[in-house]
Amino acid sequence: MPGLLRGVARTAVISGTATAVSNRVSRRQAGRWAEQDREQQLAHQQYVPPPAPAAPAPAAPAPAAPQPGADDMSSKIDQLKQLGDLKAQGVLTDEEFETQKRRILG
Repeated sequence: MPGLLRGVARTAVISGTATAVSNRVSRRQAGRWAEQDREQQLAHQQYVPPPAPAAPAPAAPAPAAPQPGADDMSSKIDQLKQLGDLKAQGVLTDEEFETQKRRILG
């Protein structure tokens, strides 16, 4: 009977040691995974997406005919400035720009 008791005791010690080691490894691995999750969350929070490209400006309607009177010249100048802006933005081609310019001035 002492041999049987010794075998049972040895098995219990080995089993207890294996359980303790297994638990320690599991806790350490869980800690590593938690740290990786925290790092990923921080990286995700710090990431700022690049700004979206600006939408092209909507095409402006053709300038209205100038109003007769004292504001006639300033109205023409404003219309020419608008045309120049549209041409600079690439909305109007050179031909369209010249046509509209002649219409305003002529």
